Amino acid sequence: MYLSRLESASKALRRAAALNLEDPIREGSLLCFPENGHVVMTGDLHGHHRNFEKLVKYCSLEGAPHRHVLLHEMIHADLDVSGGVDRSFEVLLDAAKWKTFFPDQVHFLQSNHELAHLQKQSITKGGRLVNDDFERGVAEILETTQIECVLDGIDEFLASFPIAARSPNRIFYSHSLPDAGDLNHFDPDCVRQAAEELDLTENGSVYELVWGRRHTPELLEELGHTWDVNFFLMGHQPQEFGYQVHHDRLIILASDNNHGVFLPVDCSKDYTIEELTGRIRPFAGVI
Repeated sequence: MYLSRLESASKALRRAAALNLEDPIREGSLLCFPENGHVVMTGDLHGHHRNFEKLVKYCSLEGAPHRHVLLHEMIHADLDVSGGVDRSFEVLLDAAKWKTFFPDQVHFLQSNHELAHLQKQSITKGGRLVNDDFERGVAEILETTQIECVLDGIDEFLASFPIAARSPNRIFYSHSLPDAGDLNHFDPDCVRQAAEELDLTENGSVYELVWGRRHTPELLEELGHTWDVNFFLMGHQPQEFGYQVHHDRLIILASDNNHGVFLPVDCSKDYTIEELTGRIRPFAGVI
């Protein structure tokens, strides 16, 4: 049966959403990677399609059954690098299709921009409403203004995202971490809640986790003890040159520019922060 681009996109998004919820390594809203796994952690992508394509090439999932990849913050591209149109929906849709091809290896993490889209919360960037630009980009890419079914599919897909992940070598993966000032009312058990039980509203624990920016040594110590982890890998904060290390426990990655990077982790090995940093790979090096 022939499917229009609109129907095909909606079907792929909804299928990926179902696969996210059925993920065999998912415990509530936490992904727990196996000891024999390899995890490729990315930073914010923000519609950077070239880096996404290089990520697919590097991962070569068809020949690496134990390799997992984590994607987050895929939407809301800068217009000056996309011809005046936010085409980040293309990355989101391609990522959803990638999930349908490799359901046990492609995974997602909730992020502030994707949560904002899901909650219809306006975000401004450079004086523009990126939510509106994103929806206009969806309409242009699909060559129709009748995009309601696709927007519903996007919402279903985004709502299915896990909140965080961890690997047995005591590494925690998330889009961000709560602000130090929010720790006294942040519920760290939110990562264990099922998707349908999560409070995604503003100032809830998931919101605080994906929006937080001020991460002190004391916060990392307390969350490390609570979640039984040594190191944190995340995105959220822009990094002009790809990454930054904070307090010898936290690595912030960015994948949305020409200096973008990713970080492959062998779940069976213990690392120092220097060893983790030494494993960071630039997308520019993927030929």
